[in-house]
Parts: sequence; C-alpha cells; structure tokens
Amino acid sequence: MTTLAFDRAGSGPRVLLVHGLGGERHVWEPVWPALTARCDVLRIDLPGFGASDPLPAGSDVSPQGLARAVAAFLAEAGFDRPHVAGNSLGGWVALELARLGLARSVTALCPAGFWVRTQGPLDPGPRRALMALRPLIGLTFAFPAVRRRVLGGVMVHPERLGYSASVRIASAYAGSRGYVEAQSAMRARRLEDGVGIDVPVTLAWAEHDRLVGPQRVALHPTRVELIRDAGHVPMWDAPERVTDLVLEDALAGADATPPTG
Repeated sequence: MTTLAFDRAGSGPRVLLVHGLGGERHVWEPVWPALTARCDVLRIDLPGFGASDPLPAGSDVSPQGLARAVAAFLAEAGFDRPHVAGNSLGGWVALELARLGLARSVTALCPAGFWVRTQGPLDPGPRRALMALRPLIGLTFAFPAVRRRVLGGVMVHPERLGYSASVRIASAYAGSRGYVEAQSAMRARRLEDGVGIDVPVTLAWAEHDRLVGPQRVALHPTRVELIRDAGHVPMWDAPERVTDLVLEDALAGADATPPTG
C-alpha cells in the first residue's frame, strides 16, 4: 500500500487537492474551509513531501510515477474518481490521473510541464540557503521583510500570510525529502499531449507567475482562465478565485451528486 499523509473533511462531490513541488497539503489552507463546506475533500502530501515517506529507492518519481502512487493510495482509501485540483507539479499529476481514467475533472493551477523543451535542474542555491537557515526559520520569519524576501518569488502578496503559515511553507520546502529527485524527473520531461485525457480540464494561469506560463501543448482544455494579481501559488494570493474555479468544476452538471460506493 502507498501510505500518504492526508486530511479529509466535508461532504458532497469528491475533490482531491495535490500540492506543488516542495509543498505539502496545508498549502491549501486558504481554500480548505470553503471547499469542505460544499465537497468531500481530500488533501494529500505527495510521496517524499510533507509527512509522507518517499517512494522506495529507484522508484519512478516523475509526474507519471507520482500519479501512479497517488492512484494506489486512492484505491486503498476508496476515494474513487474524484475531481482533482493541483498546483504546479500537482497540476501535472492531476492531468496524469485523468490520463489514467481516475479523475472526473481537472483544475490545473499554474501546472508544470508546459515548457517548450525539457529543462535542466533548478538552481539549488536558494533552497540550499533556506536549508541552512532551517533551524532559524522560526526566529527569522518573525520579521515581515524576511517573509517577503523568501516567499516573494511564488506569491504577489506574501504579507497576507500569517507568521505560522509562512514558517510552515518555508520549512516544508527546506525539508522535502523527495525534492531533488522529483524536480529533476519533472524538469527532464514535458507534458507532450492530452492523449487519453477525456474529462473537463481547466487550465488556470496566474498573472504574475515567474515560474511557468501557457505554452503550446497538444492539449485542448475545456477552458483557460487567468488568475489576476496572483503568483505561482495562487491559493494564497487569490483564494476566492481559486475556490470558485475548483467548485465550478466539481459542482458542474450531474457531478453535483456525490458518487456512491
């Protein structure tokens, strides 16, 4: 069994939330109350992130491999064919779950994989600096200027985060055991096409994302949306807009009735 750390709450249509590279399940906190008020929501830590153990050595930790691990977990949990919302790496994993026939719809927020060609590894410097700072994150993040400096690359308004949330996000990024392998595997590939993805897909791009953006990929989404005044992690910059996008997909048509079984 693939054991993943998770939280589950609410009732209604099933919704799975998948975080991005270096994140963990609590990155969804700003939208969690509104989504669980309308849906049966499961948020997970991907293998090697948050409180989830990494996959065994030598495992495939590409987006496709991570999707298969999530699929195994969903089967064990009986969380059948949910609507899937994912951010960054999680958006790519969500699309791969749809390719496996395991998603009712996909809401991909700033999804990874939409680059013209494969990418080299990310500059390790910023993460190494944060890893070195990790024992002092709780102390240094007491200063708003530090929080703005560290989180400003992925958010437009890091000042909106409270102290505890900022510390949790930074600590998760610095402490992700599966980060190096997952980011290398992710950037060595690209999302080639949408073959096998035959469910409604929303691609939502953030206005001020410095990391990814829309590129020409042979994928024909149901809709493409712009999240204004937001960065790469739009759940924190624009929680109301993200909530609306996820609920519009999860509550659409006949799927407003919760699945049985």
